[in-house]
Amino acid sequence: MRRIAVIGGGAWGTTLALAARRAGRDVVLWVREAETVSAVNGRHVNEAYLPGVPLDPAIAATGNLAEAVDTDAVVLAVPAQHLRAVCAETRDAWKAGVPAVVCAKGIELATGLLMSEVLADVLPQAPIAVLSGPSFAIEVAQGKPAALTLACAEAGLGEALVTALASPRFRLYRSADVVGAQVGGAVKNVLAIGCGIGEGRGLGENARAAMITRGLAEIIRLGVAKGGEAATLMGLSGAGDLILTCASPQSRNYSLGVALGRGERLEDILAGRRSVAEGVATAGAVTGLAARLGVEMPISAAVAAVLSGGAHIDEAIEGLLARPFRPEGPLAPVAGKGG
Repeated sequence: MRRIAVIGGGAWGTTLALAARRAGRDVVLWVREAETVSAVNGRHVNEAYLPGVPLDPAIAATGNLAEAVDTDAVVLAVPAQHLRAVCAETRDAWKAGVPAVVCAKGIELATGLLMSEVLADVLPQAPIAVLSGPSFAIEVAQGKPAALTLACAEAGLGEALVTALASPRFRLYRSADVVGAQVGGAVKNVLAIGCGIGEGRGLGENARAAMITRGLAEIIRLGVAKGGEAATLMGLSGAGDLILTCASPQSRNYSLGVALGRGERLEDILAGRRSVAEGVATAGAVTGLAARLGVEMPISAAVAAVLSGGAHIDEAIEGLLARPFRPEGPLAPVAGKGG
């Protein structure tokens, strides 16, 4: 795998292009905006999404999707709700056997499908892997150490992708649990909004610790019910990503929750941002999937209700605090009571 394409010129996509280049690959970065293509190729910067970070001059940007996917592997770093449309544009140009590495952390709102399921529907010719874990783009771009999960059902392909993308400061741990790696990454964004709301409302550190812990129980219940493994969800793509996202203002979802908790309107928050907070769309998809699988996820449901306008923040908080007292019990029941 000498040539790697990264689809998506946002902060994470640009960072992954840098990571692949540091691993010694030839890298092409697909960006929709012509001005960003020009900036990457001419000045070797992406000031719109990754300001202050110089890019390797060997990274080539293009606005041509068909040209980009003519490669050995494709890293998909577009937002979850746009993944289907972008992949559909590449269907005719995507060669059979060229793997797709999914980096979007979300569940498709219209269908309730995981990103791997969307890919299987749109690009059946592409073997699938998932890259997920605790990783703020700016820190990875700056060369600070990070460790993530690369999940792939095919052991040989997984090993080849780790070799192609990993480096000493960008450590990838291989897993076969594609489902678990995705559930952890999707639900943690919803929970991060909830933790941010708690911060904005001044609920304190005890409340955040409780929400992270009980939120992890929700992630594990949903992941196991969907066919994932509890051990995966206790690892980098589950607990690790949850801890990072729920405790730092660098997190787009957490900071959005803080603003909501302080009384700002969701529409105003979103209007003032270029970056995507995946948890906003994913919240409804998570609760819909949980309902279909018979999994109780009270924190996620409360966040979804607030985001949809179905509940006031204080009403949602009081509803969670008024839930019946129950034994903590095992972390990973497939269904039934919890929370």
